[in-house]
Amino acid sequence: MHELESYNYGLPSHLIAQSALHPRDHCKLLVLPADGKIEHHKFYEIVDYLQPGDVLVVNETKVKPAKLIGKKESGGKVEVILTRERKPLVFECRIKGSNIKVGSILRFSQTQAEVLARDNDIFIIVFTQQPAAPDLQLPTPPYVKQPIPEQDYQTVFARHAGSLAAPTAGLHFTSGLLKRVRQKGVEIAKIRLDISYETFLPVRDLATHATGKEYFELDEKNAEKINRAQRIIAVGTTVVKCLESCEWKKGKNGKQKEVVPTTGYSQLFIRPGYRFKAPIAALITNFHFPKSSLLLLTCAFGGRERILKAYAEAIKNNYRFYSLGEGMIIFKSLETAGCPSGLPP
Repeated sequence: MHELESYNYGLPSHLIAQSALHPRDHCKLLVLPADGKIEHHKFYEIVDYLQPGDVLVVNETKVKPAKLIGKKESGGKVEVILTRERKPLVFECRIKGSNIKVGSILRFSQTQAEVLARDNDIFIIVFTQQPAAPDLQLPTPPYVKQPIPEQDYQTVFARHAGSLAAPTAGLHFTSGLLKRVRQKGVEIAKIRLDISYETFLPVRDLATHATGKEYFELDEKNAEKINRAQRIIAVGTTVVKCLESCEWKKGKNGKQKEVVPTTGYSQLFIRPGYRFKAPIAALITNFHFPKSSLLLLTCAFGGRERILKAYAEAIKNNYRFYSLGEGMIIFKSLETAGCPSGLPP
């Protein structure tokens, strides 16, 4: 296991994507084959790397309106992200603003709230009336300095509102690209994993880092599709986390293992050294923050040196990074493909 600092890298600020590209599937695609020889393409060319019998697994979660911008009684600005509704009008939340304490009153255009309790960075607030539009907005990445139109921050397969961020690997797909994927003989399976606020908190210690509870589900119909797959292609780290959180059993008809329909809450923290259960052949993902849980998962799947070499190549070729940036497809390397199934050590 490497130290946390070994998952750091430098990124010029101009490569942090500030807006979505149109059409979505015309962004760059870095291809990292099993042999490690990096290739550069457009995202719509990803079809050339799929095969008949593959199953593309996507996350149907949808970003929910959960951000409110308001003011304290003193007039100072506050930003509130609602993370969980405890009961009508009472929410757990995160608050950006100075000198927020128990008893503080937060005013919004259609409602107001009082801070009832605080536990470190988590606040409990009660509203005078249920927050709604126009107060409620989509939470968007803090490093994007301009408003993001909703259509640019939802995937084309988003169905179930529950996430505090978009599953950004899916943002590159268009309806037309999905049609071409199906025409190639590739099935599309759907899971749901609702992304928590904690997913984007910095990792400060590999041994003690805690992730938030994230609701996930895989139903019987989509489990059957996955179990028919010649190869499983995961669209995003959230799909990997969902499949790794599901139960797997010994397979039939020569298959080594099969996934079991599963619903629950996951707090899985996947990092290098983790032993994968799901036989995922490739991961489609974006370029992630240094030392983040998402980068650690990507390195666990693809190998640290291999991934960081690809990141350096992407920077050299002016790829746009993070949520609204470019994509990559990582095929399991010979080094990581042989990892035995099981639980993390």
